[in-house]
Amino acid sequence: MGELELKVMNVLWAAGEPLRVRDVLERLTGDRRLAYTTVMTVLDHLHTKGWVSRTRDGRAYNYVPEESREEAGARLLRDVLDSSGDTESVLLHFARSVSDHESELLRRVLDDGSIPGEAGS
Repeated sequence: MGELELKVMNVLWAAGEPLRVRDVLERLTGDRRLAYTTVMTVLDHLHTKGWVSRTRDGRAYNYVPEESREEAGARLLRDVLDSSGDTESVLLHFARSVSDHESELLRRVLDDGSIPGEAGS
């Protein structure tokens, strides 16, 4: 995912409701003002890639993320592992980079399968 795609996804995740292109454009912050057509193109690419779904609302589309930020992060990690060619090395490097808190969370999940903050945990 590119930098602008991630910025657009962050707007959609924060919104919690379907947004039109103009809504996304108005909520994007940064050093430069983006063109409407740029945001429309980014949303179209995200739709093509399966990151967002859209429904027609009059002449415009409403966009929503296909999955939560957390689910998307997990999918990206899975993609890295699947494409690395050396899953063990990637996991070892990752394990060395986690904080004590993250390490404890991973241990809990591996030990009993519960994920803090999810239903049934």
